Amino acid sequence: MRTAPNVIVTGTPGVGKTVHCEQLAQDLGLKHLSVNQVAKDRDCYEEYDEERKSWVVDDDKLLDAIEDEVLQGGYLIDWHACDMFPKSWIDLVVVLRCPQTSVLYDRLSSRGYHEEKLQENLDAEIFGVLLEEARESYDEEIVVELNSEQDSDVEANCARISQWVQSWKEQHAE
Repeated sequence: MRTAPNVIVTGTPGVGKTVHCEQLAQDLGLKHLSVNQVAKDRDCYEEYDEERKSWVVDDDKLLDAIEDEVLQGGYLIDWHACDMFPKSWIDLVVVLRCPQTSVLYDRLSSRGYHEEKLQENLDAEIFGVLLEEARESYDEEIVVELNSEQDSDVEANCARISQWVQSWKEQHAE
């Protein structure tokens, strides 16, 4: 039985997933699991996508690589997708949004995203693709949508998620 919850922090690239996870890990003592980093460190790739200039993660290999750790609980899973994680592993799905696309555009541009990849991510944000994916993959009551456009949003979001984690721990203390 887990003594701490597993939380997915997901959203379009550039919405602040890593910033939120680092802050929450520091505040709550949970472990920040960057799926990008795990995929690199444990060679969980299928291939390199020349068109998108990025690696394609092998979902099965990745899940096998993290299963033993995640089943113990206490992880903040930082990834731009959430539907590959088994429902039984996850206690909360936080979908970060940046509706003001000019803010998101600037963030992605500063990362050097080429125009096609930039536009693909802006479209995903505009159409709420990742929020829809979360709602289709998990029970409605564990999916939370939070705005992440300004620094003050990070503080408010982390406070809200921290309250949720504390509540989860109290409910599962028996």
